[in-house]
Amino acid sequence: MNGTMAASSHRIMLGPLVAAIDQGTSSTRFLVFNSKTAELLSHHQVEIKQSFPKEGWVEEDPKEILQSVYECIERTCEKLTQLNIDISNIKAIGVTNQRETTLVWDKETGEPLYNAIVWLDLRTQSTVERLINKTPGRNKNHLKHKTGLPISTYFSAVKLRWLMDNVDKVHEAVVSHRAMFGTVDSWLIWCLTGGKSGGVHCTDVTNASRTMLFNIHTMDWDPELCKYFGIPMEILPRVRSSSEIYGLMKSGALSGIPISGCLGDQSAALVGQMCFKDGQAKNTYGTGCFLLRNTGAKPVMSDHGLLTTVAYKLGRDKPACYALEGSVAIAGAVVRWLQDNLGIIGSSEELEKLAASVGTSYGCYFVPAFSGLYAPYWEPSARGIICGLTQFTNKSHLAFAALEAVCFQTREILDAMNQDSGIPLTQLQVDGGMTSNRLLMQLQADILCIPVVKPSMPETTALGAAMAAGAAEGVSVWSLNPEDLSEVTSEKFEPQINPEESEFRYARWKKAVEKSMNWETTEPVCNGNGETSIFSSVPLGFYIMGSMLMLIGAKYISGHN
Repeated sequence: MNGTMAASSHRIMLGPLVAAIDQGTSSTRFLVFNSKTAELLSHHQVEIKQSFPKEGWVEEDPKEILQSVYECIERTCEKLTQLNIDISNIKAIGVTNQRETTLVWDKETGEPLYNAIVWLDLRTQSTVERLINKTPGRNKNHLKHKTGLPISTYFSAVKLRWLMDNVDKVHEAVVSHRAMFGTVDSWLIWCLTGGKSGGVHCTDVTNASRTMLFNIHTMDWDPELCKYFGIPMEILPRVRSSSEIYGLMKSGALSGIPISGCLGDQSAALVGQMCFKDGQAKNTYGTGCFLLRNTGAKPVMSDHGLLTTVAYKLGRDKPACYALEGSVAIAGAVVRWLQDNLGIIGSSEELEKLAASVGTSYGCYFVPAFSGLYAPYWEPSARGIICGLTQFTNKSHLAFAALEAVCFQTREILDAMNQDSGIPLTQLQVDGGMTSNRLLMQLQADILCIPVVKPSMPETTALGAAMAAGAAEGVSVWSLNPEDLSEVTSEKFEPQINPEESEFRYARWKKAVEKSMNWETTEPVCNGNGETSIFSSVPLGFYIMGSMLMLIGAKYISGHN
């Protein structure tokens, strides 16, 4: 009897709850928070399969992404019910998502017209080269004054252009006015609010600012940018703020609940870390690594290879805030590579143990430029390299070098940020899956020579989406006033090595990065069968022909002796 009493009284005390869909590159999660304490009550996670149809191509199935969301929602609701928490207390749902990943679907059938092209996919390299070649002075920063971004394989517009040029179903749907374009947030919101039966086709300012079609000053789609990429504006979603009611859930256990928050994952983490002041910064360690620094109400253009992006706009009538961002393509993905491709570890926990067993890379440096280099270089021709190997190097040193690589890449971005803003950062707030690796966090503090601060609740991306949803007009169960936000407990990692040692290692890393550059030249010419011709390289052709002539000549001469 007492147990039941306690449980039911606990149920009353909880107050309003807010949920978040966190759709990332490698998994989908659904998390439920207490809006008064920001405490995580329950969650469920489902892995997402990535496919690699060709070298450099990365795709995901849009239907699998959607199905994973439904599964996470249902499982989490079951878990809450088992905890005797009433799911009718969930007042709003926020969405946060992998950004730049590009989808096109048919608005009449609701079917995707192709797989989702994932943000780190490289197939658009030739599209990018073609676009850069037609810009004045072949300048990859030609559109930066409007978009804050360089012309790169990373952003959605070039992926959409590729789909329109190479996929018949997409081309036909665009011509017959049936196509809808969106990033993952748009696809999910459209499907969850009814899909072909009245689904809401929208995105928020943070996701829109990663497409290269959005003007970060006017805060809307830009006709000139759309014309530049040859993209019809009618296929684009409507741009809304990051915190307002977009529509209601149309099915499942949470039918009728408003979806009222939407932020690209990196912006969501900035909000979740409560970096609301100009100059505050956070770094998220996920598949990639993303460092964002709040620059307040005006966009700051970078002279050091960083992106200028919309940080958030928390309400229709609220001002937009901007951020400088440094993006690293490969962070957690390097762990997956060591596990799946090389087989030297069985899990990410094992990586930490291996690296800790040696405590040094023994002069081995690893540049994981699997998808070229992102900030601050924007060099698609770079490829991954491991250098400084000796007979003494073993897999433990390689594990340590892989962790150091994540830290060095972050250091490069932080240096660029400090130069752009003129004010050095005094501490770095961190979140994301890899922050559970304590060795990595200590290494990061050592290499940056500043403290690294990790909140005790690492789910800051989902928390940011929940905060935006709970604070929306018409929901108003979450206060975003700094004085109302409960102090989040955190752990601080102080630098432990001397700065000279740190600088020496960083200088060696920079040398390794130089060696990884200009590895991949333009694509080899294919013959009619789709095979690369040995003569596609003219110098190689001459070399082989010359060698054959010399051999024939040598044989001829030897025959006459």
